[in-house]
Amino acid sequence: QVQLVESGGGLVQPGGSLRLSCAASGIIFSIYNMGWYRQAPGKQRELVAHITIDRNTNYKDSVKGRFTISRDNTKNTVYLHMSSLKPDDTAVYYCKADSRGREHWGQGTQVTVSS
Repeated sequence: QVQLVESGGGLVQPGGSLRLSCAASGIIFSIYNMGWYRQAPGKQRELVAHITIDRNTNYKDSVKGRFTISRDNTKNTVYLHMSSLKPDDTAVYYCKADSRGREHWGQGTQVTVSS
């Protein structure tokens, strides 16, 4: 059974930092490209950051320089380091694993940026 479990969300003040984790099980993690997506209330889900099996990365323009995606294949985990957080970053953050047409999603973790 495939499982992606996100953690690390919470309430943070503007300018603060969080690190999200997504632990995968039931898949051969190293052959999956991994992505972090987010969905704010009333908005469509959007790609925030993506990392390939070769560790090539790309980011949504509004998070470049503030967010960093990384992966640890020994722990079957992908991370999203978020800094200089803004209220507009408030959303449910999801991780996705994709490989050769197959994709799997986590259940999401809430990130709220507010004073």
